[in-house]
Amino acid sequence: MRRVRLRVLGLAAGAVLLSAPPFAGLAFAQTPMDDPLDARDAKRMDRMEKVVRELRDIVFHAQKTGAPVVVQPADTDARIAEQASKITDLEQTLTKLNGTLEAATHELDQAQRDNSALKNQLKALSDRLSADEQKMAEAAAAAPPPAPPPPPEASPQPADNKAAAADAFAKARQLMLSGDYDAAEGAFSSYVTTYPDTTKTPEARYWWGKTLMVRGDNIKAAGAFIGAIRGWPQTAWAPDAVVELSRALVGVKKPADACETLAELKRRYPKAPAAVTTRAAAVRAQAKCA
Repeated sequence: MRRVRLRVLGLAAGAVLLSAPPFAGLAFAQTPMDDPLDARDAKRMDRMEKVVRELRDIVFHAQKTGAPVVVQPADTDARIAEQASKITDLEQTLTKLNGTLEAATHELDQAQRDNSALKNQLKALSDRLSADEQKMAEAAAAAPPPAPPPPPEASPQPADNKAAAADAFAKARQLMLSGDYDAAEGAFSSYVTTYPDTTKTPEARYWWGKTLMVRGDNIKAAGAFIGAIRGWPQTAWAPDAVVELSRALVGVKKPADACETLAELKRRYPKAPAAVTTRAAAVRAQAKCA
């Protein structure tokens, strides 16, 4: 209703402008009003003046060109209609995006379920394979005893024999320090065979076991370490030999024996270096000791 009144007022004002001199409308628009207007009345007056100017331009244009007067729809209504159309398009786009997102979410949930089922199948297969490997290892090798018996008394060695033994041990140790583990393994093995009863024989067995562990021969390495710690010698390398024996036992699928050996480490060598106890804890976790 308000728009109709404004348009009527606009048409009336336009008629007045047509009958008056060309500058009469301009004089009217520029004449200040005595009464103050609030913000709403000022906006209404602005719209009325705009309509009057538009009507005047249309009539003047028609007078000059002789073309029929065509009243275009209000610019505000056209913009509102345009924005409404854009909003409708946006709503349709959002609806499509929501549908696509729901489909992708469903596919992701399905993929996660499939992945979980596949993990369970792989775990079951891995458990079966581990059980089969353990049975094969138990059938292939006997379990070494965790607690070695006391060492035999070393027989006296001639002076020249002692010198040859010392020289052979030094050469084998140098080969290992240089990184030639294959040659060091042969040298320590030869030393143990040639000099089975010297004071250096237990240590030679220890280093021999180290070279065997590098090659992955856990069964022979376990035997070498057992010979090295027989009698639980109080030497600097003995605690590490116990840890290495435990590692070899884990390698041949004997975790229970490894746990027993690690228990003896704490009892036999309570002052073992921190580096050795740290490695022992790692082996204990690997063997799943209680």
